[in-house]
Amino acid sequence: MRKGKTFIICGPSGVGKGTVVARLLASNPTLYFSVSATTRPPRAGEVDGVHYHFLTKEKFREWIDADEFLEYAQFVGNFYGTPRRYVDRAMDQGRDVLLDIEIQGAEQVHAKRPEAVRIYVAPPSWAELERRLIGRGTEDMEKIRSRLERGRQEFAVAKDFDYFVINDTVNRAVDDLLAIMRSEHCRPDERIAEINRH
Repeated sequence: MRKGKTFIICGPSGVGKGTVVARLLASNPTLYFSVSATTRPPRAGEVDGVHYHFLTKEKFREWIDADEFLEYAQFVGNFYGTPRRYVDRAMDQGRDVLLDIEIQGAEQVHAKRPEAVRIYVAPPSWAELERRLIGRGTEDMEKIRSRLERGRQEFAVAKDFDYFVINDTVNRAVDDLLAIMRSEHCRPDERIAEINRH
């Protein structure tokens, strides 16, 4: 059985990554979506192991010391991270893994696992990104401008990623992501190993 690959999905807030990832998972049930660990308490309706792996701060620190995270960060007093064990288990089962993480997390994962495939999801234009952020109706203009500025800063490192997908329509973005995943499994080392197994 082939080993799964890790695909890192990054992009600015409001670009529609959540929608694209949900559609991608629906189109390919063998994909494994990496569930993050956090020290923040569960919100109403959140299920441990489904929405997050909820850990105490002590347990999270133990996992850091044991190198159990592919990446982690502290945000507003709580820790968030990608547990290595669940990613590895899925890959050993031959499943491809999706990580929807921030740029800093992507850099941490890439440092530990340079073979992980980094995909940047971008808006068709900055004006469209602003329109989408305003359309969500969840934040004031100051927060929206802050998100746009952060998006522009992150955009500067997007050229270092392996692939670049423009989310002008969800269907096209999903098609591009599926094509990337298929092509990554056509690399010579994997195909030669497959032939040699038979």
